[in-house]
Amino acid sequence: MKCNIINGNCIEEMTKIPDFSVDVIFADPPYFLSNGGITCQSGVAVSVNKGKWDKSMGVNENHEFNKKWLKECQRILKKDGTFWVSGTHHVIFSIGFAMQELGFKILNDISWEKPNPPPNLSCRYFTHSTETIIWAAKNEKSKHYFNYDEMRKINGGKQMKTVWSILPPKNSEKTHGKHPTQKPLELLERIILASSKEGDVILDPFMGSGTTGVAAIKHKRQFIGIEMDEGYIELAKRRIFDCDLDKLI
Repeated sequence: MKCNIINGNCIEEMTKIPDFSVDVIFADPPYFLSNGGITCQSGVAVSVNKGKWDKSMGVNENHEFNKKWLKECQRILKKDGTFWVSGTHHVIFSIGFAMQELGFKILNDISWEKPNPPPNLSCRYFTHSTETIIWAAKNEKSKHYFNYDEMRKINGGKQMKTVWSILPPKNSEKTHGKHPTQKPLELLERIILASSKEGDVILDPFMGSGTTGVAAIKHKRQFIGIEMDEGYIELAKRRIFDCDLDKLI
């Protein structure tokens, strides 16, 4: 399977990708969480700051950024292609509204439930234990693909619901290094198996540590990943090479 890893700004790099050329997109964009607060990690209070890329630019600027990259994603999706995007309440409502503005067809909103979330240190809120994943088609005319039988098989012979209980990434997924917002391989495998076929082109415009690429190559899909940070580019390459990648271009 072919794998194309690109170092650059996703909006700029996606403008180079032809219209109607990608089957499935998974995006894990900045959540704009780096606000100087603290969270709990392994029983220790740590900063929530992840880097300059995760700092809020303000409500209006954040929304315009979301519309720009979403518009490029919509352009390069095939006519029956689908799009997945994850987020917490800090960003997901902006993304959902922007998708409605752009004419995506929202298919489902998945609640990814984390069985062992970090405790809320302030004790002034409920413990945050979910993220929302929106699944959408390119537009209202799209005839999206859904591997119903595979999802039912994974779910023990029953229809799969929109609440997915999946643990965070295992230690084995971090042997080459880790990313502060790394998603579990099981999550990406489910998404890819649900909405694509062997040989399809999968794009991740915010590639991070390359989990989408690992899942895509493992299940015989083609992969395009875009990432600004050179360190994470190298991390993603190491992880994807572990999948016995035939060709990295």
